[in-house]
Amino acid sequence: MHASSTIPAPARWLGFGGLIPFIVLAAATLADSANAAMWSFALLAYGAVILSFVGALHWGFATLLQSHSDAYRGRLMAWSVVPALGAWVALLLPVRAGLLVVAALLAVHQLADMLMARHRELPAWYLHLRTPLSFGAVASLVIVAGFL
Repeated sequence: MHASSTIPAPARWLGFGGLIPFIVLAAATLADSANAAMWSFALLAYGAVILSFVGALHWGFATLLQSHSDAYRGRLMAWSVVPALGAWVALLLPVRAGLLVVAALLAVHQLADMLMARHRELPAWYLHLRTPLSFGAVASLVIVAGFL
């Protein structure tokens, strides 16, 4: 897709800025046991939103992969809605289980990104951004789930 491996500044700032709520909400859950239920649900809700967002990115990528078959692009579009559906299910579960579902789906989505990158279907910089973001998000969710 894109030859440069340099992460565009807006993507870097917005991406890492998106980690702030994960870190702050995880810290609040651990530090404020009187309100841990509120903070942990806020973390779950934010994680569900981000999971839906990263899924939607694959829909966008599918629309750009004009050299691929319609069947392949259709499979990619179908996959792109799985994270949003998983996020919705996670919000219906008890918070601890929901946090683990969102963490697992973010990890699976990272693997899907890695497969797409291997086939050069993503911008060269994309994994350099997504990998630390996925790690930070998953770590925050799993740490809080372990605390609850």
